[in-house]
Amino acid sequence: MKPSQNQTLTDTSNPIKRIIIGVQFLFVAFGATVLVPLLIDIDPSVALFTAGVGTLIFHIITKGKVPVFLGSSFAFIAPIIAATKIYGYPGTLGGIIAVGLVYGIVSAIIKLWGLRIIEKIFPAVVVGPVIMIIGLSLATVGVDMAKTNWPIALVVLATAIIIVTFTKGLIKLIPIFIGIIVGYIISIIIGIVDFSSVNEAAWFALPKFTTPEFNWGAILYMIPVAIAPIIEHIGDMYAISGVAEKQFVKDPGLHRTLLGDGIATAFAGFMGGPPNTTYSEVTGAVALTKITDPRVLRIAAVTAIVFSLVGKISAILKTIPAAVLGGIMLLLFGMIASIGIKTLIDNKTDFSITRNQVIVSIILTIGIGGAQLGYGNFSLAGIGLASVVGVILNLVLPNPSK
Repeated sequence: MKPSQNQTLTDTSNPIKRIIIGVQFLFVAFGATVLVPLLIDIDPSVALFTAGVGTLIFHIITKGKVPVFLGSSFAFIAPIIAATKIYGYPGTLGGIIAVGLVYGIVSAIIKLWGLRIIEKIFPAVVVGPVIMIIGLSLATVGVDMAKTNWPIALVVLATAIIIVTFTKGLIKLIPIFIGIIVGYIISIIIGIVDFSSVNEAAWFALPKFTTPEFNWGAILYMIPVAIAPIIEHIGDMYAISGVAEKQFVKDPGLHRTLLGDGIATAFAGFMGGPPNTTYSEVTGAVALTKITDPRVLRIAAVTAIVFSLVGKISAILKTIPAAVLGGIMLLLFGMIASIGIKTLIDNKTDFSITRNQVIVSIILTIGIGGAQLGYGNFSLAGIGLASVVGVILNLVLPNPSK
């Protein structure tokens, strides 16, 4: 019997076809993966390298069963920027490594007691406003970058909005990538891009790795930020399970997928890269193409590693004007905040209950206001402090709905 047209399109038995699709999947994640290091002012090649190696680590730990790609996490941008000002970037990397260890601890908890204990500690009323803070806390950064050239920033913003709203297929999944390209081309045309560094860059160059330093203040500063990405990871695993029509939450199990994410994040910290997370954009591409072969995602990972070794690519990425990045950020961080709102709505959080109002209000006030709690060399601030306070309030305040 001849295979159907859909079976032919999703067949990945041909190695050449797998390579082409794998490279295509990398470009779905490329814009977001390199945007994070550009915003925290590190070499984007490091992020590409750690994303590629981190994805391969994830696949090893999950027995090569789950079709996901790990890229730079947006949840950590604001904490990394703030922690770097206090502890320096090497100290912040120590905190990122600690975050990876937290993932491992939560993985063990899920293995021993299941998801119910996680849902009890991190319900939607805590996670929702924390996600909102992650987006809103960077609003001023986006505006400051955009106002360096408002016309270009607005063109980039309009491009991303058009892609997200009116397009279909794979194009719809890469608004960041296309927005940056359009803004970059315009910047070249009007002559505000300096290519001197590109001309001087070598074709082959190792990423500029940074050695981490371990500081208890930085570690305690970064650890609470892990709350939102952990919950996001669990949601992504259910999503990709639905797309592939397999129970990845049972086989290889959430404990393995979260452990893979954690070790990949710790590896990134050791090499000087931003934390990794499972990419929803790539999950969307998997859903769209119906190609669920994990080998394709491993090809995307290897391609990312190869790209990280091309010095010209890193040099070109560093020439992207601030206004282009700012235009993307105006949309991106607002969308992250809206995901927090959606989390509350999807879980039917009842705001007629006073405790829920109190928890959400205090999390938002502490997080957006930049409150800081310190003692000696220890300090807890912003998103981390808001997360900890939210968890404590949720456990302490009586819940009349239970």
